[in-house]
Amino acid sequence: MYRERLVNTDVRSESARRLQRLLLDYHDFRLYKAGHRLLSSTFTVANWQAERLKSTHQDLYQHPGYHAGLEFLLTDLYAPASMTRRDDNIDRVFPKMVKWLPDHLLETLAGLVELNLITQQLDLELVELLDQRDIPATLITAEHYCEVYRASQMLEQRRKQVVLVADVGQQLDRYVRNRTLGWLLSMSRTPAEMADLSDLHNFLHRGYSAFRKMDNVDLLINRLVTREQQVMDNILSGHPEPFVLPGDL
Repeated sequence: MYRERLVNTDVRSESARRLQRLLLDYHDFRLYKAGHRLLSSTFTVANWQAERLKSTHQDLYQHPGYHAGLEFLLTDLYAPASMTRRDDNIDRVFPKMVKWLPDHLLETLAGLVELNLITQQLDLELVELLDQRDIPATLITAEHYCEVYRASQMLEQRRKQVVLVADVGQQLDRYVRNRTLGWLLSMSRTPAEMADLSDLHNFLHRGYSAFRKMDNVDLLINRLVTREQQVMDNILSGHPEPFVLPGDL
């Protein structure tokens, strides 16, 4: 991986410093997680949570105007699958990012990194709490999930996770409305392949395409945030059906 490149890059703005700090934190966490004895269980729990999110937001997930956006959120931003190569390439091109990208884009990238980092840290904590109770991740139920959720020492990070989803989603929406970005992504496909950055390029293109297909991103984000905040309140209060919400919050 490319930690030394991150450390040695000269950063001149607060946005670049924030991105550098978060990439270093994420780099170190990824290294720690890769050697963790419960690594495979984190993927199991992440997949369970992705399916729970699809169920809770089924109306949005099945809606043709929002399906692609939610799919991108669950498979790329939330990332139940391993994204090691993509993340390594972000580290690798960091010096060029801070040299060529404007601060507002660096801020958005920092938000994406922070969201991914917090999400994976929370998943690992849940897995460790399950393990302490001798509950295999493969046998997790809603009751088990709520039990370890309430035992979490990272509830503030959970609240921040929801806020980051809203912030990052709204920032991404602003960028994809710029047709120039789509043209640049199309023109840069071959150079990206030549630079061995096709996985990173595909990630950006999937995000661009998913958000371009949505008519009202604010509606999606507002409903996601409102519902997930209600789910959190339900779990913490011991609600018997924490994931069952009124049809229109």
